[in-house]
This record gives sequence, C-alpha cells and structure tokens, in this order.
Amino acid sequence: MDTTVIIIAVTVIISLLAWNNYGLMDRWVMNPYMIAKKGQYYRLLTSGFLHADWAHLLFNMLSLYFFGGYIEQIFGMLFGAAAPLYLIGFYLVGIIVSDIPTFLKHRNDSNYNSLGASGGVAAIVFAGILFQPLTKICLYFTLCIPGFIFGIVYLGYSYYESRRGSGTINHDAHFYGALFGVLFMIIVYPPVLPGFFEQIASWRLF
Repeated sequence: MDTTVIIIAVTVIISLLAWNNYGLMDRWVMNPYMIAKKGQYYRLLTSGFLHADWAHLLFNMLSLYFFGGYIEQIFGMLFGAAAPLYLIGFYLVGIIVSDIPTFLKHRNDSNYNSLGASGGVAAIVFAGILFQPLTKICLYFTLCIPGFIFGIVYLGYSYYESRRGSGTINHDAHFYGALFGVLFMIIVYPPVLPGFFEQIASWRLF
C-alpha cells in the first residue's frame, strides 16, 4: 500500500499547488493544441496530477486508494522487489496512453483543456476487476454491483458519451485508460483471462 499512498500524496500536493498557482495549472494542463504546435508532450503526463476541484480529486484518489492496494499486492507476487517501480510505471503510462486519443482528436482546438488522473485510475480499477470480477463496487456507497457488470456499464457509458461529445468530462481518458489496464494485465499475466471468465461463469443473480 505504500506506493499507492505515495502516488496519492504527490497528486494531492500538486493539485493543491496548482489551485493556488494559475501559472502552474496553465503550464501543466493537457492542451492538445500546445502539444501539437509547441511539442509540449510533458502535458500528457503532468495533467494527470491536476484536478478541477475537491470533488474531482477525492473521487479519483478514493478509487485509487481502494484498488491500488490490491494491485500493489498482485504486482508484489508478479514482480517481487521491483513491484513499486512496475506499479508507478503502470499508473503513469496509463495516464499517458489514455490522453493520446484526446490529443489526436483535439490537436487543432486551442481552447480545449483536460486534466485529472482518471486514465491512470481507470487502469488500476480495471486491472483489479480483471482479477476479482465478482467483487462488489458501490456507486455513491449505495448501489453495489459486481465489478464485471460495473466494467461493462462503465465502458459502454464512456464510449457513448465520448461519441456524443457533450459536456466537459474527458470520457476518452476513462475508456482508453480502462482498456490499457486490462490489456497490460493480460500481457504480463495471461492466466488472468481464463480466471476472469471462470469466475463470472459461476456468478448467479440470485
């Protein structure tokens, strides 16, 4: 859990600093136009440590806290002493990969900005769902459903909202971050896929 807590602490600190320093927020936010025109590719990563407000920050960090510790244990079994480095790399690459489709879509739009750790968090959450698809995920601490059902609904909703193109939420980051998390775990630990299907095959509604 130590590595997850460190990631959360760094993200909270940077988000707080950016809220009180517009210059930092402006330099680090994901602006596809600035990336394309000025080669500021670092924004693909730095934007993952910025958040719009407390609600945005708390939602992402709570999700990371609940799933990050579990994935940290999985990585410990898979990678041994190198697990912290793999976890950090997995999280950071998740942020970058999830932002690439947004960059390609909005690279000519100078007014478009995006921020948040959602891509990296989605990678962590969906890696956890792949290993434990029947674990309940509670929406707003009330409606609790099995992880694999949540995953299907989440991906479908993110894809639909992305195609619809309305609102200010970067649904592409959610969608592609989740896909990255699933694909990464299947590549590094192929037995997770048959284990996933074996578990959901045993699920019963009642």
